[in-house]
Amino acid sequence: MKHGIIGWQKVAMRLGACIAGVSLLSAQGFAAKPLVHDGEFYFLQAQYQDAWEKEDREIDAKLADLRKGNEGKPPNIVFVLIDDVSFGQMGKPALNDVIGVKTPRINDFARQGMSLNRMYTEPSCTPTRAATLTGRHPVRTGIKEVKVALVGEGLGANEVTIAEVLSKAGYNTAHVGKWHQGDIEEAYPHNQGFDFAAFPLHQQVQLALMSPEAARANNLLGWYGGTQSNALALDQRFKPSGLVTGVEARKGGQAREVDLKPGETWTQAHYERMNERYQQQTLEQLREMAGKDEPFFLQYWPLYPLNFVHPEQAQSLNGGFMADKLELIDAWFGEVLDEMDKLGVTENTLVLFMADNGLMYHYEGTSGLNQLVYRGGKTDFTEGGVRVDAYVRWPGAIEAGSSAADIVHASDVFTTFARVADAYKYVPRDRVIDGIDQTPVLFKGNGNGRRDYVYVYQNELLRAIVKQEWKMHLPAPGMPAAAAGVYNVYRDPREEHPLIGHSLWSGASFQDMAKRHMMTIKKYPHNKLGKGKPYEGIENLRPESEATVENFMSWH
Repeated sequence: MKHGIIGWQKVAMRLGACIAGVSLLSAQGFAAKPLVHDGEFYFLQAQYQDAWEKEDREIDAKLADLRKGNEGKPPNIVFVLIDDVSFGQMGKPALNDVIGVKTPRINDFARQGMSLNRMYTEPSCTPTRAATLTGRHPVRTGIKEVKVALVGEGLGANEVTIAEVLSKAGYNTAHVGKWHQGDIEEAYPHNQGFDFAAFPLHQQVQLALMSPEAARANNLLGWYGGTQSNALALDQRFKPSGLVTGVEARKGGQAREVDLKPGETWTQAHYERMNERYQQQTLEQLREMAGKDEPFFLQYWPLYPLNFVHPEQAQSLNGGFMADKLELIDAWFGEVLDEMDKLGVTENTLVLFMADNGLMYHYEGTSGLNQLVYRGGKTDFTEGGVRVDAYVRWPGAIEAGSSAADIVHASDVFTTFARVADAYKYVPRDRVIDGIDQTPVLFKGNGNGRRDYVYVYQNELLRAIVKQEWKMHLPAPGMPAAAAGVYNVYRDPREEHPLIGHSLWSGASFQDMAKRHMMTIKKYPHNKLGKGKPYEGIENLRPESEATVENFMSWH
């Protein structure tokens, strides 16, 4: 933050007006009615509004010039989101050497664009994906935790996704790969704004474990008859033989399962073919959409192609089962970039590549990935759970080889994509949008971010608040406020040494931040999670899946 600060009395007056719903800015000039943001944003806005307005005029002119050079069209957008990789594992050659994993294509991509070195996510994959899709903290959408097996829940139809926003602006949209937003019809991607969708109904750990091979390897107790005595047979609901695997669909139509036929058994080979198919479908969608006149938005969220059954001979120096697959994903990402070059769309395409949260550290010993810089991993509110590598490229707009230390949150993906796509006017104004437009960082570089804070949730509990270099761990329910530790994440990146003195002077400010956040929630209550009957809207549901749904519904 480079700009001057106005008097605190004036800040307070403006903040109060904003929270009351009378904004002082016109949302960067995009619409008469501004977005509804969290209280902390208004606190910053009141201090920097004059500088931001000037900056926005410059950015508007830059975006107009870019569209003029692209036949009047905004850029294509490709968003690649991968699973469970902590900060430092990819895109940084020196750290590649430290862990014995090579990511040459991601490294090259990082050099061609900007490294976002303070990218925050949610602690696990389902919430992070919801945040990028809606621009909202997942707690506001009901998507608060990872969902596995049958749940009869998912992203509600009342949420507005980035695909819906971009569709209104004339974009062709496609989603390929992991979705993980629920198993009910309203939550499927083709019902959430995507023109085409190819996706699994469940996540990769389930898919990698639900085969007879995994059962024989003692990875899924009770699934495969013959691996144990049937004297203590498990309830059928614990056996995943009826789960729907991968489906495909187009907007306005029904989904079709494409992996299994009635009576067919899911195997490790099926799972590997699924992953390879998603890679090929991504390339196919690129070719199809690049041949149209309209801009496109391609969302590729590859599954981790895990193999818990017979680990292959190590491909990497590291040899861990996830480390090897990270090298495979690196190659797949390279194929996507090469295809863009062949199609001649590289110059007019913004590409974002990032992870969804920290490593699955429960497997740290064998996966080959580790807590390289920050402590903790998936599901944690420490930096190791919510700090990830993120790289963005847009030739001619983003300076090659640049980096930014500005705080960025996964929800900012939504608003930033909307602005560069000239679609900001389609972002809803009737709910809190936590995402902040970070185009100034992309265009003007380090030091031009518009957030210096992050709220970190675990499920529905607010567990930490980040403000600049400071981070407070909020006390667990029932614990005294004095138990809240404050950490300097630059000096103490592993959050091991709470600063008592700093806790005393900053504690009240952090509590004020929490109060502003809660004021916003009170004014705009959380939406409810979508609920329904699993697997509706799949036209070729197998008898095995129908029986599984009947079992599920019998106790719901």
